[in-house]
Parts: sequence; C-alpha cells; structure tokens
Amino acid sequence: MTTYLLKRIAMLVPLMLGITLITFTVIHLAPGEPVDMQMAMNPKVGKEARERLTKFYGLDKPLHEQYFTWLGRLARLDLGRSFSSDNRPVLDKIKERLPITLSLNLVALIIEFGLAIPIGVLAALKRNSHFDKGTTVFVYLGIAMPNFWLALLLMYLFGVKLSWLPISNLHTLGYESYSWVAQVWDLVKHLILPLIVASFGSLAGVSRYMRSGMLGVIGQDYIVTARAKGLSERVVIWKHALRNALLPLVTLLGFSVPGLIGGSVIIETIFSIPGMGQLFYQGVMSRDYPVVMGILVIGAFLTLLGNLLADIGYAFADPRVRLR
Repeated sequence: MTTYLLKRIAMLVPLMLGITLITFTVIHLAPGEPVDMQMAMNPKVGKEARERLTKFYGLDKPLHEQYFTWLGRLARLDLGRSFSSDNRPVLDKIKERLPITLSLNLVALIIEFGLAIPIGVLAALKRNSHFDKGTTVFVYLGIAMPNFWLALLLMYLFGVKLSWLPISNLHTLGYESYSWVAQVWDLVKHLILPLIVASFGSLAGVSRYMRSGMLGVIGQDYIVTARAKGLSERVVIWKHALRNALLPLVTLLGFSVPGLIGGSVIIETIFSIPGMGQLFYQGVMSRDYPVVMGILVIGAFLTLLGNLLADIGYAFADPRVRLR
C-alpha cells in the first residue's frame, strides 16, 4: 500500500508543473491585456503611462521570464498581487471568499449524495416501475437543463412573480439589526435557490450512476448466497450490495473535490454571491492574471488531490488495485 501511494504522489509534481505551464501560456495568449482593460475608460492616458503600468506589472518581460518569476513566487506560496486598483495580495482575496464558496458547495455536495444514493438504490430495486421511470425523466431533465437557465427560471418564479425568496447576495440590507434567529433564517432564504441550482444537475447524474451500480451488483452470486442464508432484504441490500455499488461514486466524489472551490462560477455570478466563482469571473473579465492563475492553480491542485483520494478509496475497496 505504501509503494502504491508513493507512486501516485510522485506523479503529482510533473502533472502540476505541466498544468501551470499550459494555463499560464493560454491565459497570456488570450486577447486583451490588463493595461488595455484598465485604460479603456480613460482615453486621455498617454503612451508613457501605459508603459509605466506595463513595467509595474512585469508584463514587459518575455513570457518565459514571467512564468519562471511567477513559479518562483508560487513555490513560496505567494500568488502575487492583484492587477485591480486595490493591488491587494491575491491570497488575501481568496481567503476572504473561500469560506463562502466552500460552504455553499459542501452543502450542495451533501445534498447531492445524500439524496442520489437512496434514489438510485430504490430505482434499481424497483426497476421498470413508475418510480424508476419518473427518476429517468428527472435524470434527463437534470442533465439537459443548463444551470444558468434553471437559475433564471427560479429567480423569475420565486423571486419576481411570487416574491417568496430573495434572488441576490447572502443577506438582506440591514440584516445586522435582526435577531440571530432572523439572521439565520435570512441566510437560509438566500441560499435556497443557489443550492437547488447547484444540486439539481449533479443529483440527477449521481443517482443514475448509483442505479447502474446497484443493477450490476444485485445479480451477483454472493447476493444470491446472502439471500439463501436467510439474511433480511434490508441487510442484503444496504450492507452487502451497497458497498460494491458505491465504487463508481468514489471516482465521482474525487472529482467533486475541485468543485468545492471552482464549481460555482455561474451560480455565484447570477446570484451575486461574493465567493470564489464571482472573483474568478471578475478576474477573467478584467484580465487580472494573478487572480485567475491563483484560482486555477488551487483548482488544479484540488483536482489532482481528488484523483489521489479516489485512487486511495479504490485501493481500500479493492485490494487488486494496489498491485498495479
């Protein structure tokens, strides 16, 4: 097991370097530069001011020098300073918004897997029933419906037409004067629509994976043997069959790790939630290279970490994996 883990960890370093090189190059080759974006609203700015600003950001150097300079800072866990007017450290900006995005996506992930697993199991046990057909329709809707479109529909229905739920931000203006119970309820109301949108598509897909996994397991010989021993159906399904049916979800759970930070760009932008997704969108639109690269690097690291956790999960669930 130790050798298996060391091999997987050793592979992370070259992969991480390759990801940083590709993303750095692609971002800098994209049309538009930070200086142009900042000066676009002020046509009186002269050439000298542009050159000073370009030199201040270090954009006058060759691309490879910029990359190695940035990589050296990254090795010291320094993500640089934002190109925006506040010129704050990128790490400080991320620290401010990280708890919001992490909390939002973590709750959405719990909802997804907490509902998808029993739905998938029941759909497999009641194959071709009305429940199974209904979940199939639900899956197709969840996969086909874009998040932004669902968000706009819910905002129009529950926020504009019915006025039941707020449609932006995390708090009502002046919520500080509320009692703590009212503050909690105000936060819950603001999170209902974003959580529905964040959970809907993934919930549909995960429940389908769970259904397929259960269908492949419940026909196995050891399940027939367990039933022949006189074990109750509850024990056979939820103790013996479920463990092996969960193997495909281990991979999905590993891929969900980077989504805890970078998977809510659209949702946070539409609902005006001040999280990492909104920060990333603003950074892309203003060509704020340090902010964009900082968030991408964190996302890439979490993706590799998610893959590692998935490999470890497979190794524990199936000892044969450790021999590869």
